[in-house]
Amino acid sequence: MREDQAGPDFGAEAGPGRLGQVIRLHPRTRQRHLDWLTWGLLPSETENPDSAPRPIHARAETVAVVPLFAEAFRHRRAIVPATEYYQQRTIGRPVQRYAISRRDGQPLAIAGLWEAFRRPDGEIVRTYCIITTEATGTVAEIHDRMPLVLDEPDWPVWLGEEPGDPTTLLHPAAGDKLVLRPMHGRRSPALPADRRTAARV
Repeated sequence: MREDQAGPDFGAEAGPGRLGQVIRLHPRTRQRHLDWLTWGLLPSETENPDSAPRPIHARAETVAVVPLFAEAFRHRRAIVPATEYYQQRTIGRPVQRYAISRRDGQPLAIAGLWEAFRRPDGEIVRTYCIITTEATGTVAEIHDRMPLVLDEPDWPVWLGEEPGDPTTLLHPAAGDKLVLRPMHGRRSPALPADRRTAARV
């Protein structure tokens, strides 16, 4: 299984290549901004954008050093808010798909990266990917990876609003904060518009 192209998803309307909401610092104002970006990272220095791979995941263990992600990790970190995500069991049985959310009912704040690629005609293509880490807690019972979920006190350092070392946040949150709910049917549901994202900006 290719880690950069397989794993969690966010519903029928939020797949790779589609738009998703991303919290980032605006390049000019340096204020938090909620924008629609395309899922699948396209680095700004890409030579052949139409044929280049567009990874949807980066591994927390290597994101700071892999050339494809390192520049964005240093300068363009983001948060991908979501009510829940969906994951197919790959460990043990039965074969089952699960909806995964925070145990306390709060939105997920998933660590991500973003990029802006400028085409020759001037069009700017803004993209993102999420960061995954080793699964822990109940998620580890069904899969070996999970999205890197940030606790709210860590958001300012992750986004670059406050000084700090973001590499210290590249680990699963302490405690078993996620809960699994078995899904019925093969497809992930599309969330109502008012539930697709809910984190505070």
